Amino acid sequence: MAITGDDVSLDQIVPISQDFTLKEVFPDGELYILGSDVTVQLDTVELSLVFQLPFGSHTRIFLQEVARACPGLDSAPQDPQFLWLSRYRCTEPQLESPTPGAWNSAPGGSNCDNSRPNGKGLLVDPSSRGQDKPENLLTRQTKSKSEITDMVRSSTITVSDKAHILTMQKFGLRDTIVKSHLVQKEEDYTYIQNFRFFVGTYNVNGQSPKEGLRPWLSHGIQAPDVYCVGFQELDLSKEAFFFHDTPKEEEWFKAVSEGLHPDAKYAKVKLIRLVGIMLLLYVKQEHAAYISEVEAETVGTGIMGRMLKIQVAAKTVFEGFTEGELTFQPTYKYDTGSDDWDTSEKCRAPAWCDRILWKGKNITQLSYQSHMALKTSDHKPVSSEFDIGVKVINEELYRKTLEEIVRSLDKMENASIPSVSLSKREFYFQNVKYMQLQVESFKIHNGQVPCQFEFINKPDEESYCKQWLNANPSKGFLLPDSDIEIELELFVNKTTATKLNSGEDKIEDILVLHLDRGKDYFLSVSGNYLPSCFGSPIHTLCYMREPILDLPPEVISELTLMPVQTEDDGSRLETPMDIPKELWMMVDYLYRNAVQQEDLFQQPGLRLEFEHIRDCLDTGMIDNLSASNHSVAEALLLFLESLPEPVICNSAYHNCLESAGNYPASKQVISTLPTFHKNVFNYLMAFLQELLKNSAKNHLDENILASIFGSLLLRNPAGDQKLEMTEKKKAQEFIHQFLCNPL
Repeated sequence: MAITGDDVSLDQIVPISQDFTLKEVFPDGELYILGSDVTVQLDTVELSLVFQLPFGSHTRIFLQEVARACPGLDSAPQDPQFLWLSRYRCTEPQLESPTPGAWNSAPGGSNCDNSRPNGKGLLVDPSSRGQDKPENLLTRQTKSKSEITDMVRSSTITVSDKAHILTMQKFGLRDTIVKSHLVQKEEDYTYIQNFRFFVGTYNVNGQSPKEGLRPWLSHGIQAPDVYCVGFQELDLSKEAFFFHDTPKEEEWFKAVSEGLHPDAKYAKVKLIRLVGIMLLLYVKQEHAAYISEVEAETVGTGIMGRMLKIQVAAKTVFEGFTEGELTFQPTYKYDTGSDDWDTSEKCRAPAWCDRILWKGKNITQLSYQSHMALKTSDHKPVSSEFDIGVKVINEELYRKTLEEIVRSLDKMENASIPSVSLSKREFYFQNVKYMQLQVESFKIHNGQVPCQFEFINKPDEESYCKQWLNANPSKGFLLPDSDIEIELELFVNKTTATKLNSGEDKIEDILVLHLDRGKDYFLSVSGNYLPSCFGSPIHTLCYMREPILDLPPEVISELTLMPVQTEDDGSRLETPMDIPKELWMMVDYLYRNAVQQEDLFQQPGLRLEFEHIRDCLDTGMIDNLSASNHSVAEALLLFLESLPEPVICNSAYHNCLESAGNYPASKQVISTLPTFHKNVFNYLMAFLQELLKNSAKNHLDENILASIFGSLLLRNPAGDQKLEMTEKKKAQEFIHQFLCNPL
């Protein structure tokens, strides 16, 4: 256990959720599981508790149970994932429900938390769960003690999150500045006052309390201001590991509450348990009104006693911590229920396993001892008393300091408004290509006033920019005389390519950069897009006998906007091709080079090779195509994914699902498709059947190909990014029929 008395001033009360991590490693026959870190603030003092728990053979049994409970990963074929594209794929945002803060309460429906004293010097919590609201700084300490219960509210943030939450909207810029100035002037309105802390640690070896704890917690001492009590090996059962629940928690909580010093009443500040580790913090009732924030945070501390010793010797952990002189006899291992050393076959040597370290300012250790009277465990409990100097706020001086800061801010705000300068306001993206990122950057230099900036929506628009554009970062905070670099990222994908091909959209946009309490700045974005076969409709490509980049823009626009026709009505001068030449180029390449390629369509290609393949298709220079089989296969999948109307038209989607499992009916559905779509479908099925003839070499089978191509050829007309599981299986079953039967 370690105590840290670093000075931190906190004055907001916000709810918290807590989290823990557990790590395991097997050194030579030893295993240590390390627990969590708990931080408590008494106005301006910070107390950190860190627990280490050694485990033996029972932990190995638990780990064997874990291994049996994990049967492995699902072996079903998965859709291919191309990691380099993940940043740019269009996915629906996942909304997360906020976790409401709540009053802490005793676990397991304990009746320990009532609104009255329990006769043992402990006040208990009344009941309700609820959200805290930020309080005005001027009324920081004005709430009466009658409003304070035994439980102290916790925070929604951990220490590492403080910098982040100050940028959130609920913390206004003004509040942030006031807080900063208050911290800088802390010495003007605080003074040091000593408080008595009792720190105790007890390895209970999975036992329930069989005796009173007063000989450990309160015998021969004056009533402490703060109790910090830690337990190890609280519960060694498998259920405690799997279900994070144990009746031992309530038993020991009750035992501690009854063992606190009888000359004072105490409020429970925090109870935290991680499997067999439990931390309990109490303060005197009269101090509860001055505890403004409680935080809990998990810190990865490593494992293995032999290693959490090498690290100590290397001064990489517990650097600067102090331990009092060991004047008491070893605390381990005793025969349970006695003061006799281990008489088992192992006959373990006595050891000081239970220790208390401390670190910080204004800390004086008064005692450090073990307690031989307790015989419940094979360990003896250890305690230490400290006098810790806490920064206490003088309310009158605090109010005067705050008023001076507010007056100064008022004067500054009235005298000036935020103003920035931009290194560039016009941006031109030249020769934008499909799925090829282009980035232009500029700098924002702030003047003498701190400011918040944000790109805002233009009237009647849902976003601050068009879909192919993104500003990174899109909002932020600038200190006086500071700079930040903004990157404008332009990326055209399947969602935006079709309208750029047709001319319905252009690389043109205006961004509005807004300063909070300041003016708006306008940025002009323009460029030219090179049309691509990716994002073009099937029937459009069939009418393009020449490469798309060799055609005039008005011809590309006309062909892209042309409606899907069931049959060629002969109205066009040029006879269309049966299938898009670009599709034929990729399939022909794979047919000649990759029918025996192992893991085809399952291993991602290279981004640069995809860009080369795209350029070869769009310029018609197929003879220059030189890429790996996997890159060409990926390009084929991306081509099918980018079609604005899938190979099996949206109008036939539900008929396909209904006919899955009935091959004649399925063939009938395909026969109703527009001619070009029907040709492409049959062409792809014939190619996939050729791949299956070489399954001994390429390791492909009907299930893999049906899984990959089912979601590409059949898409939900509603535009969902992913099919429902039942629909997905139906789509795979529909494609599976054409892979196993003659076309």
